[in-house]
Parts: sequence; structure tokens; C-alpha cells
Amino acid sequence: MSQLSNIDSDLFLFLNGLHVDWMDGAMMLITDMWAWLPMYALWIYWVVKQYDKRCWWVFLAVGIVVLCSDQLSSHVCKPLFHRLRPCYNIDFQDLIYLPKGLAGGRYGFVSSHAANTFSISAFMTPVLSKYRPWAAITLFLWAFISSYSRIYIGYHYPGDILAGAALGALVGFLLWRLFRRFSKQ
Repeated sequence: MSQLSNIDSDLFLFLNGLHVDWMDGAMMLITDMWAWLPMYALWIYWVVKQYDKRCWWVFLAVGIVVLCSDQLSSHVCKPLFHRLRPCYNIDFQDLIYLPKGLAGGRYGFVSSHAANTFSISAFMTPVLSKYRPWAAITLFLWAFISSYSRIYIGYHYPGDILAGAALGALVGFLLWRLFRRFSKQ
């Protein structure tokens, strides 16, 4: 194992080991994308209010952003790197806390949750920040908390999260630039 991999494993074991029973329910709720529906509804309201009849461009673009980040993380990175999730690492079986049981897929690099939430955050920040300057803070706080929950429940190493966040932020930023160019025409 490389030095970087050892640091990632040690940091994972430390962070996953910080669990407390009263946080289990909250973290399992936070990791569930459907739990954030009220926040998504608020974002939809703000986009409709700000963009009026042009709002469908934003919604289409967000769909493309999520599609790109999800496909890159799930169908390119995970099969390419074949890095087992910590919950499937036999060296960790007795060391990690898994309040939700095993993850669905065996591979976790890069985290699709992190890629998707950070891509949405990177794209939506300039969409919403013109009239809501604090939007960036809430968007990235949501992405960070949602991503951290994946370490808490034992599904991802911190490196999976950081790489997913970087991939997602890049996708969101690049597609924002493309969206801005096409929406001006």
C-alpha cells in the first residue's frame, strides 16, 4: 500500500470511528438524496422567480450537469480504478462502523455522491448568487455535509470524497461556462 493510501485509510478509520449513536439516524437521513427535497424545492422556486420563462434552460442544464458527473464517477472512474469501498475491504471488517450495512456497489473511487452534489453546487452558485450572495455557502455546505455522511456510514474513504468533489466541481464549473455561453444567444 502506498503512503497516500495509508494516510487515506488512517483518516477514514479516524473519521468513521467518531460516530455517536444519536447521530446515526441523522447521518443516514443526510446521505439519502431524497431527504433534501425541501431544499431542492426552494432552489426550484428561486430559479423560477429569477429566470421566469427562461428557467427551463437552468433545469435542463442541471439535469445535464448531474448526468455528466454521475456517469463520469460511476461508469468511468469506478470501473477504471476498481478501488474497493472501505466496507468491502477485508482488512477493515472489524474496524469500521456500518450503521446502514454494506454499500450497493463494491467500488467507491470516486464518490458519486460527492461528484453529484459538488457539480450541482458549482453550477448553481453562479445561477443563484446574483440575487442571493449567501447561496454559495449553503450549496457547498450541503455538498460537504452530504459527502461527509458517506465516510460516517463507511461507504467512502476521504480520498474518494475529495476526488469526487474535485470532479464534480470541475464538471459544474465547465458546464456553467458552456450554459452561460449558450443561454446568451
